[in-house]
Amino acid sequence: MDLDYTTNEPKMEKDYSESVNALLPEVEQLVASGQLTAALEKLHGLEKKTRSAADLASTTRLLTTIASVCGSAGEWRLLEDEVAAMAKKHGQLKQAITQMVQKAMEYVAQTPDEDTKVELIESLRTVTEGKIHVEVERARLTRMLVEIMEKNGKIVEACDTLQEVQVETFGSMERREKTDFILEQMRLCLAKRDYVRTAIISHKINPKFFEHEGTEDLKLRFYELMIQYDLHEENFLEVCRHFNQVYQTKGIKDDASKWPVVLQSMVLYVVLAPYGNEQSDLLHRIQADHNLEKLELCSKLAKIFTTKELARWPAVESQYGGEFRQSDVFHAGTEDGNARWKALRDRVIEHNIRVIAGYYTRITLTRLTELLDLPRADVEAFLSKAVVDGSVFARIDRPAGLVSFIKPRDGEEQLNEWASDVNKLLGLVEKTTHLIAKEEIVHKISRAI
Repeated sequence: MDLDYTTNEPKMEKDYSESVNALLPEVEQLVASGQLTAALEKLHGLEKKTRSAADLASTTRLLTTIASVCGSAGEWRLLEDEVAAMAKKHGQLKQAITQMVQKAMEYVAQTPDEDTKVELIESLRTVTEGKIHVEVERARLTRMLVEIMEKNGKIVEACDTLQEVQVETFGSMERREKTDFILEQMRLCLAKRDYVRTAIISHKINPKFFEHEGTEDLKLRFYELMIQYDLHEENFLEVCRHFNQVYQTKGIKDDASKWPVVLQSMVLYVVLAPYGNEQSDLLHRIQADHNLEKLELCSKLAKIFTTKELARWPAVESQYGGEFRQSDVFHAGTEDGNARWKALRDRVIEHNIRVIAGYYTRITLTRLTELLDLPRADVEAFLSKAVVDGSVFARIDRPAGLVSFIKPRDGEEQLNEWASDVNKLLGLVEKTTHLIAKEEIVHKISRAI
């Protein structure tokens, strides 16, 4: 049998459309009179002929009619058996199977109870298993099944079932539906507390897709899930970046009731992030946003970390604690909120250490404890952490009670400095010699005159 490359199906040998047109009214009469078995027998007889002749249009009409007849009659077991039997027929046309499965899927919502619905879905999933031409239908059926599992509290089973479907490899599924499916996988993984799998699945989505029109809802869902993941990982810099993407969304930025909350979260999470080049750059870019001026407390908090001035923690706590302790980030009634408030205190102390290191070459531990409002043991702990992080250089002389912020130079740096000084000296000598020679020439000329 020759292959029609336009449809990827065998070439049609005979057209049975007139026979199908004549048979369908007769089938409707038989169904109306309750003779369902007789109607199916007539459909089976003609279906064999159309299948053998590779008449795609006629075969599709017959298969969808078989599914429609069984589904309309409420014969769910018969519907399952007929769909399975028709799909297994030798030489069955792929597009006809696809249309039949799609027709059967329409009756899933009409099933009388949940058990019947699950049984029908499982039967259709069995029919579509391993067949590329019905991979999209299998994915949709799986999602229906997962929704039922989740409703019954079977989160782990629902998550595992959804993971079986690798929609990123489906070429026939629209990109929007594919992204929506992957987001559902991420959501269930978070519900299951499988954070490693969540991170892996998140890489299947290209954020550039959200630049297309009509994807704003998917973008907000994606970044909401990523915020949940990075909050669990305590990666506050990434959380700030996710909020920044949400903030840049048109629907959020144009809504005066939404952007202040998002912008406040951006500020709070960026100051919670450990100090570094990326953190500092992001903080300065947020501070340059004109909308930040409308959030007075957030603007002042950002200014603390961008100004080389000491910020005493008791003063910071009294000024900002009242409002920020009511926010979701630092809520006093949650364990995470209290942990983040403690982290903010640590960031303020680390900022103060960097400021002191910039103004002092040496300082006594006694004076350092006064400036940081900390006991000596805590001062040494924070100082050691700052040295390990590389944000400052310091050496503690415990017997003398001194801290030195002078970074020693290695031999190469010292030699380079000496070479630079020698070059400057030679330059000055050369310039002086030139000026002396110039004066001598001028003096000789004046004497000659």
